[in-house]
Amino acid sequence: MVLNSPLSMVAASVLAFVIAFFSILWLIKHKTSWGLDHPNSRSLHSVPVPRTGGLGLFLAVIITWLFFWVMVPMTVWVGISLLIIVSFADDVEHLPVWCRLLVQIVAAAVFSTDLLLQAYGWMSVLCATAAIVWVSNLYNFMDGSDGLAGGMAVIGFGYYGLFAYLAENYDFAVINFSIAAAALAFLIHNFYPARIFMGDVGAIPLGFLAAVLGILGWMNNLWSVWLPLLVFSPFIADSTVTLIKRLIRGKRIWLAHREHYYQRIIQSGFGHRNTALSGYALMLIVGGSAVWACRQDVTVQYGVVAIWGSIYLILMLISDWHQKYYSDRG
Repeated sequence: MVLNSPLSMVAASVLAFVIAFFSILWLIKHKTSWGLDHPNSRSLHSVPVPRTGGLGLFLAVIITWLFFWVMVPMTVWVGISLLIIVSFADDVEHLPVWCRLLVQIVAAAVFSTDLLLQAYGWMSVLCATAAIVWVSNLYNFMDGSDGLAGGMAVIGFGYYGLFAYLAENYDFAVINFSIAAAALAFLIHNFYPARIFMGDVGAIPLGFLAAVLGILGWMNNLWSVWLPLLVFSPFIADSTVTLIKRLIRGKRIWLAHREHYYQRIIQSGFGHRNTALSGYALMLIVGGSAVWACRQDVTVQYGVVAIWGSIYLILMLISDWHQKYYSDRG
């Protein structure tokens, strides 16, 4: 199908939503023991929940991309295929960290080498590979609360699609809107109380796509290099700062824990629902400021980035002080 009008974006979004909604519903009704996430001391849920939602989400995305013949680089197809396979295997069998990380590096390096080497050199390839692997894992780390990661996908890729639409790049808009629509279908099943989780099979490839589609949008002159960072900044800031703090304390960052800021907010009594809704509001405001800033002078754009960086820093300092204050009292 030729993508030459906004109507294609609507049709692709509807197709992705319908396929994702009903395939995930089927996965919920036909849950199996190997696909269950059993609660442990680090979990925020109390009963076993299937963690196969990512399968239905990406089934919808892949079918939609194929049906609409979108121009996705082969290295993106290779990357998400590798990550879906190894992440699903990890959801079932708990693969060693080195195995998962190796596949993630390969997927990121293949994409970066193919797209960036000739025009920008090896240093750009190394930096892009590290960034893609980092964001892939950060997204997975944020998948620990009902509705949070799914909502971030709806809003984040929705903004990507909006930018592509405003630039009249309907092909790239379909690519992103189909992800957002499939994520919305997943979110209906995942919002508190969640009936299904996306699992690594959903979170890792979504993080990969957040990074590589951000790079592709920049290469296609749809946005500045800072925009993907700003659009997805709520989870990037939370995870990055949390992991740096764990590294400083000598903790293994790949182990599950409950030290992310969103996890601490939930444990404080704010709850899954309110935390997710607050995250959505924050991401909508940040993304809206990015839409506005993209039409301003470059100094204004970097000023907006600096302002949001300051806001995140202040919020995290307040959270740290609050936790320390009540810890000392109790």
